[in-house]
Amino acid sequence: MSIDKNKITTQDELDEPAPMDQADERAGAEMKRLERKAKKDVAEGLSQTGAETEENLEDEDKPAPSMLDRRR
Repeated sequence: MSIDKNKITTQDELDEPAPMDQADERAGAEMKRLERKAKKDVAEGLSQTGAETEENLEDEDKPAPSMLDRRR
């Protein structure tokens, strides 16, 4: 079985982008999506850290329990 070179249609003739060119576009879009998600995750982490810091400040205002209090 042989390939008839006269019946082959190329991507250039069909004006189709090459799969490699499409992969670059998809990879760029995926990177942007991941960057947005990472920024959102960092922002959420920072807001949680801020809340934990406020809770720790409230605990610092309380006097430390003495050794006698711990035995009871």
